[in-house]
Formats: sequence, structure tokens, C-alpha cells
Amino acid sequence: MQGWGKRMGATLADVESRRFIQNFVLASLLHEDPRYFYSGKSGLVPRAWYAATRVLVTRDDYGRDVFNQSEFLGVSLTSALQNAYYPRPDRTFDGTLNRLVETLSGDATTNILHEFTPDLKRLFHKRCPQGIQRFEARIPIPENVKP
Repeated sequence: MQGWGKRMGATLADVESRRFIQNFVLASLLHEDPRYFYSGKSGLVPRAWYAATRVLVTRDDYGRDVFNQSEFLGVSLTSALQNAYYPRPDRTFDGTLNRLVETLSGDATTNILHEFTPDLKRLFHKRCPQGIQRFEARIPIPENVKP
């Protein structure tokens, strides 16, 4: 349990420090919008490409596409910060660089999932039994959650 608790604590520190540094501090200072915006394109490859490149490109406060500085700086700073509480064998330059690359590739994958999740929901909802569809229709959805 002690080892599990340490890993759980490290993961929580990773996620929360990154959210604060990247999505609050850096995005505000650099006037970037950290949210994911759907592509509006058609076709599997163009949409997947758009989603994956959002790690490199984001929107600024004026809606223009700009280099995603807050992503790169946030991931870099967080990867370096992790050296303060990760075990000594993981505090190497290679370890830090690996965490940086893993985080960026994970973000690209997450963006692809964000892009295609509405399509997958529609696909599976069509094949959903009528009883479950009627049950879902009775569940109230708050206004701020509706698509």
C-alpha cells in the first residue's frame, strides 16, 4: 500500500501541477486558449491530423492559430518539476525527456479521442436497445453540459 500511495501521490502532483502551470499561468500570460476546438473537417485522416497537430498549434485570444507555447513550456516545466519528487533513478535527463515526449504524445492521442468521441457516441447510440434509449431520455441534463 505504501508504494501505491507514493505513485498515486506522484500522479496527482503531476496532473495538478501541469494543469495549473500550463492551463492557467502560461495560457493566461501568453494569451492562448488551451481548450480543444473541433476541426469541422470531413474524413478520417484530415480530422485525425488536425487533432494530433493541436499539440503544436492552438488559438490565441483573437482566434488565430499560433504555436502552442503554453503546451511545450508547461510540459517542459512539469517534466523538470517531477525531478523534485520522483525516485533518484528517474531523475536523469533521459527520464525527463521521456516524460516530456510521453506527455505530448498522450495529449495528441487525447485530442484524437476528443475529435471522434461524438461520432462514436452516435454510432453506438443507434445500436442501443430501445429500453435504454427511453431511460436515457428521462435523465435530465444540465444546460451547461448539453452539446
